[in-house]
Amino acid sequence: MKNIVNKIFASKYWWLLLLVILFAVNYIASTFYARFDLTKEKRYTLSKATKDLLKNLDDEVQIDVFLKGEFPAGFKKLANSTEEFLGLMKDRNSSKVHYRFISPQDEVVGSSTLYGDSLVSMGAVPINLTVQKKAGESSNIIFPVAVMHYKDRQALVNLYPGASGRISQEEINSAEALMEYQFAKTLDKLVKDKKPGIAYSIGNGEVTDGRTYDLVQTLEQEYVFKTVNIKSQPRIPEGVDVLLIVKPTETFTEEEKLKIDQFVMNGGKLLCFIDNLIAEQDSLAIKPETIAFDRNLNLTDLFFRYGCRINTDLVMDLQCDLIPIVVGGTMENPQMEFLHWNYFPILNQVNSSSNKNLGYVASRFANSIDTIQVEGIKKQPLLVSSPNSRIISTPALISLNENKNTPEDEKFKRNAIPVAMLLEGEFTSLYRNRVSKSQQDSLSAYGSVFKSASAPNKMIIVADGDIVLNEFIPRGNDGQPEPIPMGWNKYTYTEYLKKSDFGKYFIPVANKDFLTNCLDQLVNNPAISETRNKDIVLRLIDSKKVKEQKTTWQFINIALPVLLVLLFGWVYQQVRKRKYAA
Repeated sequence: MKNIVNKIFASKYWWLLLLVILFAVNYIASTFYARFDLTKEKRYTLSKATKDLLKNLDDEVQIDVFLKGEFPAGFKKLANSTEEFLGLMKDRNSSKVHYRFISPQDEVVGSSTLYGDSLVSMGAVPINLTVQKKAGESSNIIFPVAVMHYKDRQALVNLYPGASGRISQEEINSAEALMEYQFAKTLDKLVKDKKPGIAYSIGNGEVTDGRTYDLVQTLEQEYVFKTVNIKSQPRIPEGVDVLLIVKPTETFTEEEKLKIDQFVMNGGKLLCFIDNLIAEQDSLAIKPETIAFDRNLNLTDLFFRYGCRINTDLVMDLQCDLIPIVVGGTMENPQMEFLHWNYFPILNQVNSSSNKNLGYVASRFANSIDTIQVEGIKKQPLLVSSPNSRIISTPALISLNENKNTPEDEKFKRNAIPVAMLLEGEFTSLYRNRVSKSQQDSLSAYGSVFKSASAPNKMIIVADGDIVLNEFIPRGNDGQPEPIPMGWNKYTYTEYLKKSDFGKYFIPVANKDFLTNCLDQLVNNPAISETRNKDIVLRLIDSKKVKEQKTTWQFINIALPVLLVLLFGWVYQQVRKRKYAA
């Protein structure tokens, strides 16, 4: 082999062989793409679920990212990370994936409407920041979102959940970790020809007025949404994947519970937002105090059989929302201030596969949930209170006068009180071994057969009905009421948009994200849900070591390479002198 190499280089055409090798290497590199991700958390590697989605695209995907403009360093980093990730997607299918960055202040092509206005109409929540410029400070509205277009459909991609609103490095890191999940989840929904069906239960006093506006708008974009009256309809119809029950106020009969039970036994998913107590903020507008007491919905035994119980109590928390309280002044000119209202807990996420990296969720008069030991049922809390919370039993007197004095912190010592629970496993029917002949006949009349147990299934029970409801604020010159996003406080929503330091006073909530992630957990591709488990480790430089070893590393990075080059040159010259010495 050595002789062959010597002959090649002895030939006067050796340079031609090198040229051929160079062209061959370049051709192979352009034909066969390879990339090696050496990061510990595989930051630049797409999951198999995402790769399969991109590989099976049968039409082009256009992604418009609205992170273009004058941003603080954190959002510039987020914009760069988004561009890197979209580059990974394009590498997997360059002919079908296209993306561009657009400023929200630009006008939509062929229209006088700004992109920012269109984003608001799609449900995007802007962030108001003060940006430092050369000429001074300037208020800047940021839309950390993207819009994905596929065929004749489009959907919003949330790039920054913003758990606390502090715009910290940790939250930017969290947003980057969630990026693949957000894009893959949205793309999966766009490419599906058949949307999952969701039935909104009515007939037991559930909310059906304008407070469901944001809920309906959110669900109609991604699901086949309909209503079902389980009081009058003989059964929950075919094509319904999820039965959604929101804040019922009337007692459920055994016949209605049997319909729900058999829906679950036949593989249907249950998502319930239940207020177990009569406790409403409207009551406090009439007089400054009210009594919270049991609604008597008759659902306790049903949930008990499935593995949980909604308690007849109230969760109070020092981490809570604000409401306006009269603190002085006169009857004609009262003095109002925003004070924390402990009955409106701001709930924390739980670090699980179903809601990891999810922002805070606002609640109103929430109840606690206990788990029951049921064989084969796995329980996972999804929402919990802060470490500074407590529970009060009912009937309880709720008074606005409580807020005139600062709460006694020593009473708020409970941590992580569950308010939402995911149940997974093979559920047993509440009516097993006790279904009546008339009930069996009723099922048979509509082509159904009683089932005493389900195949592996899931359900989510939330002990607050207000989480997915929206309020209204007056807008425009005529003061017409306009709905705001679900979970937002109508008193502080406008202040949140105006304040540049909102993170200090107001917490942006992610109730809509919680709802959509619950539905993702119940009916969508579980492999995509697992992509939200990705972690991007924030490796900060040790400032103490930097100070101590600054000179050493400056020498290694600047002076040492120069010295090595000089040393190599000197050695080379010495070798030549000895080799060619006379």
